[in-house]
Formats: sequence, C-alpha cells, structure tokens
Amino acid sequence: MAGEGDEMKGRAKEAVGDLTDDDDLKREGKADKAGGKIKDKVDDVKDKLTKDR
Repeated sequence: MAGEGDEMKGRAKEAVGDLTDDDDLKREGKADKAGGKIKDKVDDVKDKLTKDR
C-alpha cells in the first residue's frame, strides 16, 4: 500500500523524537503516520470502486 512507507517513517521519527526529547519531531512523526493511514484508506476506496465496475 502507498501509505505504509509514510507510516513506517512516522514511527521512526516518533521514536527518535522520544529518544532525543524533540517534541517537533514527535509531532512530525504523528503527522506522517496519519497521512500514511489516510493514503491507505483512499487506496482501499479506489480498489472497491474499480472492482464494482
């Protein structure tokens, strides 16, 4: 799925942010994870719509 890379990148950023106590990096990681999840959901909807045709 397209969003899996963003989710993994987000998890990594969050982890580094936790280790370095960098709140900006943690927030950036959470945003990346959320964006990845949204991309996955959009892909799921596209797949369902094209299968029904």
